[in-house]
Amino acid sequence: MAPANLPSIFNATSNDIEQLLAAQCHVGSKNLQVHMQPYLWKTRLDGVNVINIGKTWEKIVLAARIIVAIDNPSDICVISARPYGQRAVLKFAAHTGAQAIAGRFTPGSFTNYITRSFKEPRLIIVTDPRTDAQAIKEASYVNIPVIALCDTDSPTDYVDVAIPTNNKGRHAIGAVWWMLAREVLRLRGTIYNRETAWDVMVDLYFYRDPEAEAEDKVEEEKLPGVEEEGVAAIESGFATGAPDWEAAPSGFAAAGGGEWSEAQAGTWDAAGAAAAGAAAPAASAPTAEWGATETKDASNW
Repeated sequence: MAPANLPSIFNATSNDIEQLLAAQCHVGSKNLQVHMQPYLWKTRLDGVNVINIGKTWEKIVLAARIIVAIDNPSDICVISARPYGQRAVLKFAAHTGAQAIAGRFTPGSFTNYITRSFKEPRLIIVTDPRTDAQAIKEASYVNIPVIALCDTDSPTDYVDVAIPTNNKGRHAIGAVWWMLAREVLRLRGTIYNRETAWDVMVDLYFYRDPEAEAEDKVEEEKLPGVEEEGVAAIESGFATGAPDWEAAPSGFAAAGGGEWSEAQAGTWDAAGAAAAGAAAPAASAPTAEWGATETKDASNW
């Protein structure tokens, strides 16, 4: 932990530190940029740099105090080109009144007034200085202060306030944005006091996979009662509307135990004999005709 450079009212609680550690905000990369050296706690045996969580909290509070100093919340612009931070900046903007740019940053948004997305913010907050380099460069042209979430290998050119944290994990990015929004609302007085818990869960700031959401939606839209209908059909033997194979055919003696009557058997025998007698002349006639024709042809020869 870093030495306490803040008033006691701004001290982090044990729950805040546990949330930062659970989100792995302290896990940096193996590379170390020279300007991020003061925020380093130690380097693990595997080469991963560990960030000082105490200094991360101090920078979150400092950034919140800078944000609150701006009278009009819409003069703050939050930017994230990384997919893991797009949901977080949208929620941050919704809760604090800032403007959000989620996705690709249109070049000229801060410098070219002809651009449709032209903005003149007084402060910008970016998720990653590397992926949001275009926004930081344009902010330097028009003297806009920059707050950035910086990893141990992030470039800090034109960054005024660097919040040391892991800006590559979905949980780390969401947790830092959530804590920053909570501190802003506390300083503005939206949250009554620091002992009052914020009713917004940190999960709301986490990135969610669209494909996983689509699969969950398909499962929820399944017709209700299909499983019950299938079970009922299995128990009854066949579903409703299926043919009744056990029904007795016409002429079948249901009370006789499934035996044909003698009258019915005689009828079938008589019909068969009549059909055979009618078919016999028809079958023999062509034979005689063909035989006669063959005899006549033989006499001609």
